[in-house]
Amino acid sequence: MIRILTIIFTLLIPSASVFKKPNEMYSITVEVHELRNSKGEIQFALYNKEGSIPDKDYSKIFKKLTGEIIENSSSVTFANVPEGTYAVNILHDEDKNGKIDKGLILPKEGIGFSNYQSIGLTHRPNFSKASFVLKSDTTISIKVIYM
Repeated sequence: MIRILTIIFTLLIPSASVFKKPNEMYSITVEVHELRNSKGEIQFALYNKEGSIPDKDYSKIFKKLTGEIIENSSSVTFANVPEGTYAVNILHDEDKNGKIDKGLILPKEGIGFSNYQSIGLTHRPNFSKASFVLKSDTTISIKVIYM
């Protein structure tokens, strides 16, 4: 009886792993071009929850990377990201203080969001509009918007 159970477990355990899907991990490369200058750095923030953007204090991020600016362009790669729904926000942090500098109301520095070409009072960024589904290694380009 023990021998039969051993044989059954030996046959079932490997086949059970066929049915279990491993957590797939991917990369997201984010590119930004046509910056108005090469001063400072680019803050790249990756989000994975509804209601997480806009996020001026970076308190709701999934991951954050800083990119060097070379010839008015920058790019980073978020590695080991599980399959899911994500949105990206960028900041051209010209003075490297790590925050969005504002005039009266509008940002003084360039900002951008995945899936956005412009923003305004009636076209404010939100997670559902900025989001994309990650199912493979992906490269996205974000337009930087200067107000």
